[in-house]
This record gives sequence, structure tokens and C-alpha cells, in this order.
Amino acid sequence: MKKTLTYLIVLCSFYMNAQELLVADFKVQGNKKLKSSFVKKISNIKVGEKLDSTIIEADIKLLKRLPSISHAYYEILRSEGNTCTVFYTIEENFTIIPSVNVYTTNDDEFAYRLGLYEFNLLGQNMIFGGFYQKDIYSSYAINFRAPYLFSKQLGLAVNYQDLTTQEPVFFNNTSADYKYKNVSTEVLGLYQLNFNNRFEIGLNFFTEDYNYKSGATQPNISQELSAHKLMYKLIYEYNNLNYDYQYVEGFKSLLNFQHVTSRKEEQLPGFTIGWNDFLYFKRLRSKGNWASRLRLGVSTNNDTPFAPFSVDNNLNIRGVGNTIDRGTGSIVLNTEYRYTLYEKGWFALQGNTFVDAGTWRNPGGDFGDFVDSQNLRVYPGVGLRLIHKKIFNAILRIDYGVGITKNSTQGFVFGIGQYF
Repeated sequence: MKKTLTYLIVLCSFYMNAQELLVADFKVQGNKKLKSSFVKKISNIKVGEKLDSTIIEADIKLLKRLPSISHAYYEILRSEGNTCTVFYTIEENFTIIPSVNVYTTNDDEFAYRLGLYEFNLLGQNMIFGGFYQKDIYSSYAINFRAPYLFSKQLGLAVNYQDLTTQEPVFFNNTSADYKYKNVSTEVLGLYQLNFNNRFEIGLNFFTEDYNYKSGATQPNISQELSAHKLMYKLIYEYNNLNYDYQYVEGFKSLLNFQHVTSRKEEQLPGFTIGWNDFLYFKRLRSKGNWASRLRLGVSTNNDTPFAPFSVDNNLNIRGVGNTIDRGTGSIVLNTEYRYTLYEKGWFALQGNTFVDAGTWRNPGGDFGDFVDSQNLRVYPGVGLRLIHKKIFNAILRIDYGVGITKNSTQGFVFGIGQYF
């Protein structure tokens, strides 16, 4: 009996080995602008090695995350003997994309940002572009990002920004408006550890200027401030999202840690800040998508009116207004249900209902501030998404949020791309 069992095991093992396929050839098709050499460069499938469906599935999942690709799938064709040819079929996105963000409140605030980006420069999935912003004052930025510049794991990002805005500063239950200017140059090294994990590390050299415009004054708060600063920056991302056109499923965590030093510590002191975004997406039947983002953030608790976390229409709470408060800690939850109302060919119309809620720690305060009703903001609302499925991030977004907490506002937020 034992000999018979051993014989059967050996026979089964022999049969299974005989069925193992070797990858004789690997081809990329369907792509026009995106280089086939780039797809092969970042893929893990290897010619001459055994066929492994888990590697192929991971490659396809990675490809569908790229800005240059709207969809991807694979096919395996058996060749002579125990060999096969693997085809990756690419459906490309149009990747020269304008960006538009417009935000208003019932206080007649109005600001906008217009940009233009190429998300597949030279067919290598490099991003290059910039924006112009009008938020009382004019601002602009130029950005370059090449995640796979040196290898499938190592890349580079360079950013320049000249940002000028009118910023409210809060102190002793009063406020003042300052003209704020930030000119920065940033260089980041990009490292892709594996399919799910990546890092960014680098330096940001910037100058901050604050100039008093109007509002309350106080002797110990300067009306003109200027400081040269250096920021050390670290970003860690865990990404296990899977995309199917406008639908997303899975979990993602994004940690952003910054340490800032200043030459004028007595006026604009350095600080350390960190925040983590936890994102969760769930497909609900064929047309529904539940999406949530939880942001937890904390910084050095300096008792200063120039605290780093802000409550803002375009960042965290839709309808709240343009920078209506500041803090040294932040807890924000954005959750929404997206439903595809209409879909045909390249076009989809999505409706959404949302709730944005957040609370902040006051500068110099304690963690009890998070449960203080004065710091709580809750804004439910509704929105629409007009989606072009063949153009990267071509989602025209409009949301209207209405505050239900004390001293709330309401307003529209327009933009390109999902809110999160």
C-alpha cells in the first residue's frame, strides 16, 4: 500500500511538472504613445521563467494604477512543448490634461486654480506641468515627477512653487488678514520597495513672508514676518487599490512626515508635523462605490496664530470656506457613496452623497480640544461627477456642502478629479 501511494505521488508530481509552462515570449499590444519598453521595464514577468499567474495579476493591477493607462488585461497563448507567449493588452488614457479647481462660499469668496499637465511624457509615464492660481493674489507652480526614471524602483521628483494668498490669522477670539507668500524648491528621491510599498524622501528649501493687511492687531504679534526655512520630508505609501475605470476597491495608507527648521525661530519657529490618510473603497453591487478617507494629523504645539493645519474648502471640508480656522492637530473624516447614474461607451455620470466632518486642536491647546464643540465641523452634501473614461483623471466634479454645526456656512466646490 505504501509503495502504491508513493508511486502515485511521484506520478502526480511528474505530471504537474510536465504541465508547467515556460514564458517563451512577452508582448505588449494596444499601446500607441506609451512605450512597450517601459511596460516591460516595470513588469515582473520574465521570459525564460515559469509562468506564474500571481505575478501577471500583480503586473496588471500595477499597470491600471498608472495615469497613462485606463485599463489593462492579459492573454496567454500556448506554444510548442511546454512554452507560451504572454500578451499584455493596454487601453491608453489621453494624458495631456487641464486641471480646474473653483471654490466659493455664501460669503462671496471666490478662488480658482488652472493647470495643464502631461502624465505620459516621452511615453515613459513621467509627469510634467504646472498651474496658475488666483486667490486674491496670483500664484504659480511647475512640477516634474518620474517614478521610474532610473529603474523600476528608483525615480525623482522636482517641484517649484511661488504661492501668494490672503490668509486669516486667529488669536484671542479675533482675526486678522495677512498677505502670505511662500517660494519653494523641492527635490525628492522616489523608491518603490515592492508592489504595495513606496517611499519618498527629500528636501524643500523655502521662504515665508507674512504682511499684515487688515483686522485685529496685538503687540506681541508681528505685522511683518519673513524667514528662510528648510524642510526634511518623508512620505510612505501602502497601496492595495484595484481600479476598474471609475470604480475603486481596496485600502491605501499615506503617511506624510515633515521637519522644518527656521533661521528666525523667535518669529516663525521651526516645527515637526505628520499626518496619515487612511483610504478605504468598496464596490457595492454593479454601480455603487463607497469611499472613505480618515486623516489624522498632529504637529509641534506652538502657541502661534500661524498654525500649520487649516480648515479649508479645497482640502478637507466641502462648503466650509477658504481657510476659516487653524490648528496644531487635525482629525477629519470624509465619506461618500458614489453611484453611476448613466454609462455608455467612454462617458459615465456619477452622483454622490457625502458627509465631511472634522475637528482641530487649538494652537497651544491640548487633546481635549478635539471634543470641544467649538472646534467641530460637520458638512453633509451632494454632488455630481462627469467622467471621461479614456482621459486620465477627466472627472469634472461639483459638490455642494451645507454645515449643520454652529456658525456654519454653505457653498460649492468645483474641481477636476475625485475629492479624494
